[in-house]
Amino acid sequence: MASTFGNCSVLSSVVLPIMCICLTQWLLVFPVAKTIPNGFSVDLIHRDSPLSPLYNPLETPFDRFYNAYNRSISRINRFRPSYSKAVWSDIMASGGEYFMNISIGTPPVLVLGIADTGSDLTWVQCKPCEECYLQKPPLFDPMKSSTYKSVQCGSDPCNALDSSDRVCDQEQNTCKYSYSYGDRSFTRGNVALEKFTIGAANSTRIDSPVSFPNLVFGCGHKNGGTFDNVGSGIIGLGGGPLSLVKQLSKSIHGKFSYCLQAPDSAAKSSKLIFGTAIDSNAVSTSTPLVDRDPSTYYYVTLEAISIGDKKLAYGSGSASSATGKGNIIIDSGTTLTFLESEFYNSLESALEEAIKAKRVSDPKGLLSPCFEADKDMDLPVITFHFSGADVKLQPWNTFAQVQDHMVCFTIVPSNDIAIFGNLSQMDFLVSYDLEERSVSFTPTDCTKNP
Repeated sequence: MASTFGNCSVLSSVVLPIMCICLTQWLLVFPVAKTIPNGFSVDLIHRDSPLSPLYNPLETPFDRFYNAYNRSISRINRFRPSYSKAVWSDIMASGGEYFMNISIGTPPVLVLGIADTGSDLTWVQCKPCEECYLQKPPLFDPMKSSTYKSVQCGSDPCNALDSSDRVCDQEQNTCKYSYSYGDRSFTRGNVALEKFTIGAANSTRIDSPVSFPNLVFGCGHKNGGTFDNVGSGIIGLGGGPLSLVKQLSKSIHGKFSYCLQAPDSAAKSSKLIFGTAIDSNAVSTSTPLVDRDPSTYYYVTLEAISIGDKKLAYGSGSASSATGKGNIIIDSGTTLTFLESEFYNSLESALEEAIKAKRVSDPKGLLSPCFEADKDMDLPVITFHFSGADVKLQPWNTFAQVQDHMVCFTIVPSNDIAIFGNLSQMDFLVSYDLEERSVSFTPTDCTKNP
């Protein structure tokens, strides 16, 4: 929920909401179902929501926020250029902020996976298991599905994997994948084709869930590490050729959107929309997606940030990572927003000038700056000036109440990578157009589910 200080609102509960792109030189064409004129939607369940199987009612809102902080710090490592491509291939095993349900196979088996815009290949745990982490839902058994098909070595889906991530079983001519993670977690198994059923009944879009045959996914027979036991695997929503949104591109016209809300918002889920979102009366602002490697991530260009009326050029006098096109990644699986550290120093100084409140220290020593909150506190609107798009962030996008009388800034410095995290995206309809190569932001009350 929100607490009011003066004329602004700051999240006093879990301000921790989930949800990067370059095209390859070739385009894989996968046979999928019909074109969906108006799209379809699926619930996104935040891991700290009362709807989540991970929800712990004994945790305080402050506990949840600091846990999300730690997940953000862990997750950012996978974006760093110094990490190997094996780490780039997918999310850190303990990362991800949102779950979503899909059904796989015939007859359909319900799968709860981590929805992630920083991942490509969708994979789930499968029988038989050489080695599997404990999961509460039943394992998917490909032998019981009439629509399961193995992928051969040398096929387009197999070759779409990075060479370091694919293995060929010469004896059976079967394509296999192998992903390793920074925390020593791993998943290995067969690359296969299967029928996916996605979506929820919605009179404004479709009448029932939609099925898509022959989607590429990973059937993991050897998986281990720090994966959450309530989930079955990863649902890849990134920009690479094997991601779910890229495989469905022709059916959804290359479009998908999400609208993220605070996890405790009347215990409602957020929404992920495949296809065209409902028209809104609010004005959208759009910025180009920038093609960079790896193609999994969604890159845009940040030119400046304003605190109130004071505008600071981003990258001026900063490290090379903050200059040029595609200098920041939009990521729904990272809670906090990260900015280049030299620029951050100027931003912090401008922020302190704008906020007429006593500066205090975060008792856990994690966030800075923090301020003593009272009824007269007035927090500024902070505008991110992307190329061609000005996105105005309200106080609930940029500040969190970490104690009863303390608020802290939720944008933090980073030495070599910039991330536009999900707190900054809350209460925006964030729409990706992979054909026009753009992403747009529409101010939206996401509790009303667009």
